[in-house]
Amino acid sequence: MIRFIRKLIFTFLPQSNWLFIAIMLSGISIGFAAYAFYISRAWSYASDKPEACINCHVMTTEYVTWKHSSHRQMVCNDCHVPHDNFFKKYLFKANDGLRHATIFTLRLEDQATIMKEAGNKVVASNCFKCHQSLFASLTVNDPKKESKINSRACWDCHREVPHGSVKSLSSTSAIMVPLPGSPVPNWLNKLLNNN
Repeated sequence: MIRFIRKLIFTFLPQSNWLFIAIMLSGISIGFAAYAFYISRAWSYASDKPEACINCHVMTTEYVTWKHSSHRQMVCNDCHVPHDNFFKKYLFKANDGLRHATIFTLRLEDQATIMKEAGNKVVASNCFKCHQSLFASLTVNDPKKESKINSRACWDCHREVPHGSVKSLSSTSAIMVPLPGSPVPNWLNKLLNNN
């Protein structure tokens, strides 16, 4: 068994003349990955803080309009992430986050943010969960109302809740949002400022 493991290791390990180059390339790759993780504040997306959503300037319009809405006591994840279970929540966040990171990194975002079908389903489900008593009181003994409500999305009527009517980045270019702190470490700032 030990011979097999040793043979397996030496099969995948580069030859001695390439070992140094392989170690250097691995180190550089790991360094770039760690730097990208740090500079993008990737750990903040595991939280439920709304400020994580404005790490990318693209979401500032949504942040400001939410901050002044009737739903400001809720956080982004209360509406935009499934709450069925822990795994489904973080799987959805990871999938959505990777898609957003790719779009924003490659500068492929639209002027107006539009939810995808998966996001629409999650938001509709969360609207219903939070406002279940309201739906129940509206549809008591009235099957016509119930079928009418079930055939529409909440935002068909409540289009401006909670993000208002302004959806374009160019129309809200001067809005004020809390800026995330500098990603540059203090020791590096001191070193750069001394030169």
